[in-house]
Amino acid sequence: MPLIFKIKPFEALSLPELYLVLQLRSEVFVVEQNCVYQDIDGKDEKALHVIGELDGQTVAYCRLFKSGDYFDQASIGRVIVKETFRDKRWGHDLIREAIESIRVNYGESQITISAQLYLKKFYESHGFKQTSEEYLEDGIPHIEMKK
Repeated sequence: MPLIFKIKPFEALSLPELYLVLQLRSEVFVVEQNCVYQDIDGKDEKALHVIGELDGQTVAYCRLFKSGDYFDQASIGRVIVKETFRDKRWGHDLIREAIESIRVNYGESQITISAQLYLKKFYESHGFKQTSEEYLEDGIPHIEMKK
């Protein structure tokens, strides 16, 4: 069964949608990755939110920024697939949806991301190339990548 994607600006998110997104982000980035950091960073209001749902359950998510709102180029961040669904390879569907949403909504094709190092090959499979040395972000090795 394929994921259903919704793309919404912050103001269009319902309270239940926002709650489920924040719950998933906390589940993955804080609990699973054992990383204490400020997830609610004041940037969600500028972002487009890509929500992947299966039977009404939020199982995938990322947020998109137009150029200048996060990096000089458009960007994708907070990329998540719920752990129990990672065997479905829906991360690939999510990134394809994000890239297309940036093209459609922002008219942009150049994208910069701050990628967790262990996902380098995943992002390379979508046309991203490493453009920085490794650095720590919230104690986790990252690299800048561009498409």
